[in-house]
Amino acid sequence: MNYAQLLLPDFSIILAGYLICRYTALNRSVWQPVESLVYFLLFPVLLFQSIVKSPIHLGEASGLMAAGLLLSLGGIALAYALPHLPGLRTHLGAREHAAAAQVAFRFNSFIGLALAERVAGSQGLQMIAVLIGVCVPLLNVAAVWPMARQGEHHFVRELLRNPLILATVAGLACNLLGVRIHGWMEHTVQRVGAASLVLGLMAAGAGMQLGQLQQARMLSAAVLGIRHLLLPLLAWALARALGLDTTQTAVLLAFSALPTASSCYVLAARMGYNGPYVAGLVTLSTLLGLASLPLALGVLR
Repeated sequence: MNYAQLLLPDFSIILAGYLICRYTALNRSVWQPVESLVYFLLFPVLLFQSIVKSPIHLGEASGLMAAGLLLSLGGIALAYALPHLPGLRTHLGAREHAAAAQVAFRFNSFIGLALAERVAGSQGLQMIAVLIGVCVPLLNVAAVWPMARQGEHHFVRELLRNPLILATVAGLACNLLGVRIHGWMEHTVQRVGAASLVLGLMAAGAGMQLGQLQQARMLSAAVLGIRHLLLPLLAWALARALGLDTTQTAVLLAFSALPTASSCYVLAARMGYNGPYVAGLVTLSTLLGLASLPLALGVLR
């Protein structure tokens, strides 16, 4: 499988957003409303639809769910621990770390859904939907917490206002209750959700300033090292410890090596943090996914 063919289109869209914003009349004033549209409507619809469309069978998926949750907790713990490590303590700004920590443990759902289907067919698609359903609420809470605390936002209020968390919880509830989207509404919801992919990636590119990565090199290396090296190794260990079968192992390894979520940038910007810096991390993570996915699926598997 050529993983570059799967990842390069997303990076190309980010680059297109950057070039359009910098060299045409469609400047930052145009893209700020687009960011709001993606964050508050389009991406939540995509999350809800992705979770609802595949029934979750708790018994069959218990091992995979446990592995996904443990992997997520491991990523969160590693990201949160960075300011307390002796070699990094004096080099990390509190606000920069609060915004960038999410890059270490969140993942790109769009690429995950496409990759799982190629790796393991319809069964893989169902498995990645399970991981999205159980991990996204935890990861989004963990993404909001340091920014809410550092920015003196009210944590519970931020959670209740976070459209990604609300969409995920609603999707899980509907899935477990057997509620499905049928008929014409299913196609409408799919098209609304799909619009978030291109617009979200282009908005990330429009806000990108790669030069800002120079201001926090150690932080950038640390969060991307967790995302693309340590998490695949942890997933490999968890798959063996929990006795996952071949298909579950492949999906978990792919899940662990995905580029970070493109919405990291939108969340940071909406909470008043350095959005362009986080957008640069998202771009680098997409590039590093070209290496971490073959490592996870070709070497560790």
